[in-house]
Order: sequence, then C-alpha cells, then structure tokens
Amino acid sequence: MTQVSTNQIDTARYAKCIETSKRIRWDIDKDVIRDRQFDMGKKFLPDGLSKVNDVPFLTEAEKMFLSQVQGRTYANMFGLVERFICAKVLEVSHEHFLGDQIALEALVRFSDEELKHQELFRRLDEMAAKQMPVGYTFLPQPNEVAQVVLGKSSWAVLGLTLHIELFTQVHYRESIEQDPNLSELWKDVFLFHWQEESQHAIMDELEWIREDQKLNDNERDQAVTDLIELVVAVDGILQAQSEHDAQYFVSNCSRAFSTDEVTQIQAALLKAYRWQYILSGVQVPQFNKVLGGMINETQGEKIKEALGTLIG
Repeated sequence: MTQVSTNQIDTARYAKCIETSKRIRWDIDKDVIRDRQFDMGKKFLPDGLSKVNDVPFLTEAEKMFLSQVQGRTYANMFGLVERFICAKVLEVSHEHFLGDQIALEALVRFSDEELKHQELFRRLDEMAAKQMPVGYTFLPQPNEVAQVVLGKSSWAVLGLTLHIELFTQVHYRESIEQDPNLSELWKDVFLFHWQEESQHAIMDELEWIREDQKLNDNERDQAVTDLIELVVAVDGILQAQSEHDAQYFVSNCSRAFSTDEVTQIQAALLKAYRWQYILSGVQVPQFNKVLGGMINETQGEKIKEALGTLIG
C-alpha cells in the first residue's frame, strides 16, 4: 500500500469538510421525508433540466408527467453513480491509513454519506412506484456499472466523480432551488443532497489532483482515454434509458401519439439526459479549471472532440 506524505495533503481543507459534515448532518426520515408523499400535481424537475418545452405538442399536464418520469430517473441515476463513487472513495482512503488521519476521517465520512444517499434514492424510487403508473424500469444495474467504471484508472474515475458532484450543485442552485412549482418533497431531497455533495466535491478535487501527481505523460494520456470511454459509457446508459422512459411516458398518457411524435419525445429525453448528466457538468468553470491544470493541448482537443459528438 502506498502511503502519502503529509506535505502532499491540504489538511486544512479536509478539516473544513469534517467540520461542515458534522454541522449539516441530516437524517433521511427526520429531516428529509418527514412522513410526506410526492405531490403528483407538481413537477419533479424544473424546465431548465427536463427540457419539456422542447416538445411543443405536449399539454401542460403531459409536461408535468414527463418531468416526473425524468425525476424518477434522475434519482435512480444518482443512486447508480454513488455506488461506484463510494467504492472509489473507500479505495483511495487506504492511502491515508498510516498518514494524515484528518484526510482519512474526511473520506470515511464522505463514504458514509454516500451510503446514506444510496438508501435515500432507493426509498424515493419505492415511494414513486406507489404513486406512478406501473411499468417503469431503471435499466442499468448499479453493481455491473460500478465494475466497469472501477476497471478504469483512478484518475478517470475521480475526474468523472468531480464532474458529477459539481453538476449536482449547479442543478440545485441554478434550477431546482429557483423553481417554486416543484413537489416540495422532491425539492427538499435535493436541498439536503446538495449540502453534503458540496463537501464531497472539495475532496474529489483534492484526491484527483493528488492522483494526477503520480502519473507520467503516457499514463495521463491513457487516463484521458479512460475518462472519454467512461463518458461514452454514460451516454450509452442515457440512450437506453431515454428510449425506455419515452415508451413508459407515451404508454401512460390519455391519448395516442404518432410515430413521429414518439420519436420527438425520445429525442427530447436523450437531449435532456445528455444535458443533465454530461454537458452541464463539463461547462462548470471549476471542473474546467482543475482539468485544464492537468492535461496538455492535445489531450484537451481529444476530450473536446469526443464531447462534440454528443452536442451535435
């Protein structure tokens, strides 16, 4: 096991994460759910994330239902990614076992909170299943996805993790928090989730930079390839889930849609999911600042080219 010397670690930032974690600690039942159910007369995701207005032939009621379908997938996606995030955090914490104990405590608290988040999102799906029409399925299997992700370099996994936890914050602050027309319970879920993820992103950045310092040029070039392959894998998940969610949506509306309309709904869902889980994250200035400080121009162009196929 490789131990890390204390002069490589920003102990003060880890300590601040511990202090904040203790101060904002919340309980699923007492603080978040509080014996409530979802308000099915309101949206789950704001229009800026769901992009429901990109489908002009939908009624307001249909737009609301489509946002609820997306919201259920949104929660399941976080439950999915937190499976491999928790595993990776526990793995990198091993390097601090006989080193900086403050960094170790911060990462252990990080992993404990991620386990709590997974339970929260499982609970949300169970609750949604009781209030929404039957037939919804979240297709990807968390353990299978985690095995694929964890098979890539730590640099790539930590990069993907920072990307996810930064876009979580942006989604809440810029969209979810600002919308008064969302189900109150759904909105509260992402308020409490955001509070802890804000600290996780700090540690993601610290650990990613620390991992980058171990690599030579060839290893970093391979790590960039790994990161691109992970993004492509995420996009594959989004393509399959958007197709399923479109079929679930049209099957549970009170009217029939033409083949062309179904195609438009599916395309709008894929566009929304790509925005939610990939493109909104790569536009976060902090992510670009950290990534830009690690890679060279050629590697940057390689990433830009890969993302261009999704934007197109």
